[in-house]
Amino acid sequence: MIKEWVKGKKPDDEVLAARLEKARYELAKRQQMIKEKKLPVLVVLDGWGAAGKGSVLGRIIKNLDPRFFKTFTLTKASEEEKRRPFLYRYFNKIPEAGKIVFFDGSWMDEVTRGYLKGTVKPKEYEKRLESIKRFERQLNDNGYLVVKFFFQIGQEEQRLRLKRLKEDKNTGWRVDKWDEWQNRHYDRCMEVYDKYLDATNQFIAPWYFVDSKNRKWAELQVTELLVQSIDIALKNAGRSVPILQNTFPLVKMPLLSEISLDQKVEDAKYRQELDRLQKRLSELHNEIYHKKIPVIIAYEGWDAAGKGGNIKRLAAALDPRGYEVHPIASPEPHEKSRHYLWRFWTRLPKKGHIAIFDRTWYGRVMVERLEGFCSENDWQRAYTEINEFEKELDDWGAVIVKFWVQIDQDTQLERFTDRQNTPEKQWKITDEDWRNREKWDQYEVAVNEMIQKTSTEFAPWHILESNDKHYARLKALETVIAAIEQRLKK
Repeated sequence: MIKEWVKGKKPDDEVLAARLEKARYELAKRQQMIKEKKLPVLVVLDGWGAAGKGSVLGRIIKNLDPRFFKTFTLTKASEEEKRRPFLYRYFNKIPEAGKIVFFDGSWMDEVTRGYLKGTVKPKEYEKRLESIKRFERQLNDNGYLVVKFFFQIGQEEQRLRLKRLKEDKNTGWRVDKWDEWQNRHYDRCMEVYDKYLDATNQFIAPWYFVDSKNRKWAELQVTELLVQSIDIALKNAGRSVPILQNTFPLVKMPLLSEISLDQKVEDAKYRQELDRLQKRLSELHNEIYHKKIPVIIAYEGWDAAGKGGNIKRLAAALDPRGYEVHPIASPEPHEKSRHYLWRFWTRLPKKGHIAIFDRTWYGRVMVERLEGFCSENDWQRAYTEINEFEKELDDWGAVIVKFWVQIDQDTQLERFTDRQNTPEKQWKITDEDWRNREKWDQYEVAVNEMIQKTSTEFAPWHILESNDKHYARLKALETVIAAIEQRLKK
């Protein structure tokens, strides 16, 4: 791509100054429009070291309202970030609706640098390219504008800039070993960058090349392209996007109506097995911590199905320093104004730790679907987006265990009534629980579709028959233990 790029002609100084003044004014106007229309904008500035990314960024933001944008300089991942999935630190920083986030450096720098240095092997590199394309597509599909700039300069120009920076005691710190390595291996870097740019140049998030030889000219190119991109995004806001076909292998699952709920376990056997299984899980927790294997356990199910008691018995076997339970309620305003998966990405465990979710990302295709909190296009699209999310976790090395906690309507009514009539349990029952019960049949249709479309080979659903809570608790422990043991064997 870089070799085929035809540079625009730099205008003379007088014309450049006039266009730049106008472009700055227009971008400031667009920021207000972004705020009013609640458009989230992610701007990526990447390219060669010393190409002027930071300088241009500094010039651009001078004309913007600082309350409604953030900038992040993304260099090498920290040790903490290295214990998270590859996309974690990028997803974590996506903007809220109506705001702009500028990335000085991005996922491009991380993966190409790793590939060039040999720390990211070819097979892993190809996986990360796919992850990046999915990430950018998902942002676009969920209403984000993603604008990507590559700052291009020649080898000799880069060498001279690095030399000038190093010679000044006030700027020498800005030159690191990577910048100098890049310049010495310019042709090799150019080859890798060119292929990366070609592979990730999607019509929903294209690359724009910036001629970086003159800083004011570079600023003008970026500013005018930003204005144009925002105008197009505002015009297309609210459009439906294509529903992609699932490409991941699925595990055949029964319908909820086909599941027997007659299983029972005697009290004496329950106590004996509970103790044995909890001891085994405790041992495995030490092993996964030592081998840095992350575990994600997701609970969904009917109200009063016994999720809380199930989670309690699971957590009792774990070292409190190595796990966290996330009770997921309705999204807070700052969560609602971002991609719906953001609040789950930000809660992912570190390697060697366990995250237990009481309710999950599947709310998108259940509650949000049935209560009209998202459009039909949103929840139809979410099946593939969720499978992609879980594939990221699997590729990262996580053990993923998903439970649907199943009871029948009579059992739910019995438990609701018990909660309502028992003072110390009344906090567990709300008007919303009764209202949701009236929609049982609609929820059953949605749950069946969810299970059929998202039970992948790498993250299958497990049904916990919970008319007998003791049986369900033991089965949950057995399932988690089996999943961890299987991963340890690998």
